[in-house]
Amino acid sequence: FASDMAGTKASYLHDWCVDNGQAFLRFDYSGHGQSGGVFEEGAISDWADDALAVIDQLTQGELILIGSSMGGWISCLLAKQRTERLAGIVLIAPAVDFTKELMWPSFSAADQATILRDGKLVVPSDFDDSAFIYTRRLFDDGVQNLVFPEALKIPVPVHILQGMQDEPVPWQHAMRVAAHIEAPEVTITLSKQGDHRLSRGPDLERLVQVLAGMVDLVSG
Repeated sequence: FASDMAGTKASYLHDWCVDNGQAFLRFDYSGHGQSGGVFEEGAISDWADDALAVIDQLTQGELILIGSSMGGWISCLLAKQRTERLAGIVLIAPAVDFTKELMWPSFSAADQATILRDGKLVVPSDFDDSAFIYTRRLFDDGVQNLVFPEALKIPVPVHILQGMQDEPVPWQHAMRVAAHIEAPEVTITLSKQGDHRLSRGPDLERLVQVLAGMVDLVSG
């Protein structure tokens, strides 16, 4: 959400895949990074459609999906639509259903009223000098894409990486995601020092170790 493919984790994964001869695809959602579109006009359905189009048009064969934060939610939606192609899923601080479960309850009654009245709310970012724009459409559309109400059956291994110092997505939420997924194996790794970004050296190394393990399983 409001990130891009030039971020630390995506770049680190790219470099690891190049060094190991592993096919890899990263992209920017519409309204993000190098992609066209206006960020505040987008919502979960749009970004999930972006991901599906990129995967269908630019990849072949088995997939290991890696989704961070909102990308974790998107990955769960993709898992239901391209189940037959899945080989594994890595979720990093998965913000599954965040519009309903995490964001809306965190707003004051006044902020909620602003969204309902004006159709949007502008909130300064915790990470830099930019601001997030939360639209009413984002929340209304989020309700149409919720993962928790129905069983999420994933026929491949799932590994969740989560920082216990994560404020936007508390580690208890990741535990709830892990409990909700029905898969042959669901593993969750908690980093006591890790924050939401999980971009420290040890976090990045742990990420590629998890990926390497899944690649080995796929290759036999």
